[in-house]
Amino acid sequence: MTFAFEGIHFFLFGFEFILYYYGVVIMAGALAGGWLATRQAAQHGHDPDVVWDLLIWLVIGGVIGARLWHVFTPSPSLVAQGIDTMYYLTHPFDLINLRKGGLGLPGGVIGGAVALYLFTRKRRLHFAEWADIAAPSLALGQAIGRWGNFFNQELYGAPTNLPWKLYIDPQHRLPGFAEVEYYHPLFLYESLWNLGNLFLLLWVGRRFGDRLKPGDIFLVYLIVYPLGRFLLEFLRLDSAQIAGVNANQTFMLIVLICSVAALVWRHRFQKSQFQ
Repeated sequence: MTFAFEGIHFFLFGFEFILYYYGVVIMAGALAGGWLATRQAAQHGHDPDVVWDLLIWLVIGGVIGARLWHVFTPSPSLVAQGIDTMYYLTHPFDLINLRKGGLGLPGGVIGGAVALYLFTRKRRLHFAEWADIAAPSLALGQAIGRWGNFFNQELYGAPTNLPWKLYIDPQHRLPGFAEVEYYHPLFLYESLWNLGNLFLLLWVGRRFGDRLKPGDIFLVYLIVYPLGRFLLEFLRLDSAQIAGVNANQTFMLIVLICSVAALVWRHRFQKSQFQ
């Protein structure tokens, strides 16, 4: 068994396997989120064991959604290598190979939301209430999962000489930055932002619990997380582009505006009794 920066190499029955740190960190985030969701479910009067059944749906839906987001919004550095949407659509094995390209977190949230809707409909549960239960767990999972980018040496920002600068190995540097050694650790910024979002959601749930409607906590998540992503995209060097527009930043701005509008509308113009 040998240890490398990207994972643990070991042999079993004469075959070499790699346990990638990225995958380990992602699963750790999912399990931590699941644990928190059991506590939130119990506080809402639900059976905590339902969470572990739901988690399987969320992981599958999240991975599918995240992969599709990446496929349809490839980064400029990948496009320069000829790996664009059409490439994936004509190379199905590469399309499902998560080590080739990666995952797009906005798509993961969308895929997870679709999975949650299907699960709650199947179990005859209230979607909005379970979205509130899942929101803090999602923020926790993202805070932990972003550290997978550290091991892959990805999701770094513009060059910097700040004390918390991040060294990137030459083989992981973007074209045009071969001689630049230190960058903003965007993964760390987003991890801390998600951690703050977690505590905010928990505080809002406790402080305003008697005034909240089902789905409000999830809407707060859809305000805070997109705001952070929108701001961090200004530091990102390799943002996905659609027709010359930053795809992630634009999408996050739309989600942010719609969520604020929905929250205001629900409490100002909708009847006090949630239907």
